[in-house]
Amino acid sequence: MVARGLRALRGALRAIAAAERRFSTRPARAPAMDYQDTIRTLNTLQTNASYLEQVKRERGDPQAQLEAMRGFLERSGLKVEDLDRLNIIHVTGTKGKGSVCAFTESILRSYGLKTGFYSSPHLVQVRERIRINGQPISKDLFSKYFWLVYNRLEETKDPACASMPAYFRFLTIMAFHVFLQEKVDLAVVEVGIGGAYDCTNIIRAPVVCGVSSLGIDHTSILGDTMEKIAWQKGGIFKPGVPAFTVAQPEGPLEVLRDRAQERECPLYLCPELDAFEGDNQALELGLAGAHQRSNAALALQLARTWLQLRGCRGLGELKEVPLGTELVGRLVPLAPTFRPTDAMIQGLRDTEWLGRTQVLPRGPVTWYLDGAHTTSSIQACVRWFRQAALNQDKPHDGSEVRVLLFNATGDRDTAALLKLLLPCHFDYAVFCPNFTEVSMASNADQQNFNVTLETALTRCLENQQTWTRLLEEKTGQDPWLSAPLRAGGLLQPAPARGTLLLVPPAPRPLNSPALVFPCLAQALRWVAQGRDPHLAAPTTTGAHHPAASSGAVLLQEAAAIRVLVTGSLHLVGGVLRLLDPALSQ
Repeated sequence: MVARGLRALRGALRAIAAAERRFSTRPARAPAMDYQDTIRTLNTLQTNASYLEQVKRERGDPQAQLEAMRGFLERSGLKVEDLDRLNIIHVTGTKGKGSVCAFTESILRSYGLKTGFYSSPHLVQVRERIRINGQPISKDLFSKYFWLVYNRLEETKDPACASMPAYFRFLTIMAFHVFLQEKVDLAVVEVGIGGAYDCTNIIRAPVVCGVSSLGIDHTSILGDTMEKIAWQKGGIFKPGVPAFTVAQPEGPLEVLRDRAQERECPLYLCPELDAFEGDNQALELGLAGAHQRSNAALALQLARTWLQLRGCRGLGELKEVPLGTELVGRLVPLAPTFRPTDAMIQGLRDTEWLGRTQVLPRGPVTWYLDGAHTTSSIQACVRWFRQAALNQDKPHDGSEVRVLLFNATGDRDTAALLKLLLPCHFDYAVFCPNFTEVSMASNADQQNFNVTLETALTRCLENQQTWTRLLEEKTGQDPWLSAPLRAGGLLQPAPARGTLLLVPPAPRPLNSPALVFPCLAQALRWVAQGRDPHLAAPTTTGAHHPAASSGAVLLQEAAAIRVLVTGSLHLVGGVLRLLDPALSQ
């Protein structure tokens, strides 16, 4: 079935590519050619075959990985000791580490400090990965430092070894150059994958380290248990450098404790955010979702510790108290609570982090964007979406349609993620690759040479089948789909919550309205049906499924359309690029 669907989609690609050239969301200003040339050159580092072979050889030896990274750094004109001047806050974790970094950077910027922030992946433009004072560096600045580093590496290449670092390693080296030459007061650095093997781990003397919530992800690299993953994350601990973590399952927490003791690193457990809130002081967070509270609590500890250890004065009320208090029965000592300063409160409130629990209301269409891509983060996403959707005003006639827009990449268990999304009761599930358009030639920032369109479409068709199977298994057991509806074979309101469902006639098994599109532009236009002012009306369904035409009518007539976009940060980035063209300027 997947092969047949793929053949059918291939036949439409040429026509769709032509349509993409004729219909755009809005006229866009052409980016500067020098920046685009820079990004195209950067993208060649995605497919450095000799480097990939070298990584395979080094994978079991983190020391070899770090030595290779140090070699690239030195060839670029820096030494590891130079990084000590950056006053780094180093953060790892499975979920929430980017949000922790965003909270931490915002807090310290609220003190008037000049901040650097290195994160991954980017959503719309690669320069988002390297920020100064919360803003992506300019295209001119990005190009300037890119060529500075690239040319130095070209001049010092050795034919016997990989002459260029791969994409992420290159950007990490480039970020260090940017932060040093632009003279930031501090740099918040997010680990890419893991910790021990990660190229950011050439940092030898951070001021403080953080570990956000742990979960299962990147199992082919980090291991298939939380204990193995905790061992990797604890690889960023350094002798004498305080580290903080949030509540973790006992097994992984014990591994973190052992790693900290092995590395002579003082490790502390963060109290919950409630402990920082007085009777009349509820902390307001710029990022939505209950799961962000533990991220904010970790950020408070990291920021406060940085301020103390750097000897900052006149920065508000910082109590000079011991960093931790051992409590009986605890694996890890508990860090103290303290009263957040006005700057801390403002920093938490002003934090922005696109694509994480983000809501974009556009008339009758509301987009809910969250780049969750692990089982635990999808669970948090579901809780957030259901609460956020409930808080929206309900249509008077009850005609609300819910749509899931999903994709997943890498070695993730897609079936497990999709199963967690079933309780949201979507009327349609839409699957498409992370490509904004079939041809990505004009958008170098989002090119991915390691994934072909055919491979991505095959996975989408598999996801479509998985979703249909999961929904069929649920039919007859879930009270949201009643027996009269299953037998009716019509488009009818579901009495449980007043939404519309496409239900085929009995006795056929439920053929879930799950659609596949070859690119995001086509998928979003079908979902919005011309009702989002930033999106043109669809010129063709682009989906090979009988539900597409009937669904278009429902979407055109619904008083409210709620769309959850999740499963991949790259997917969310592509959606943001189409919904907010200003982000591409």
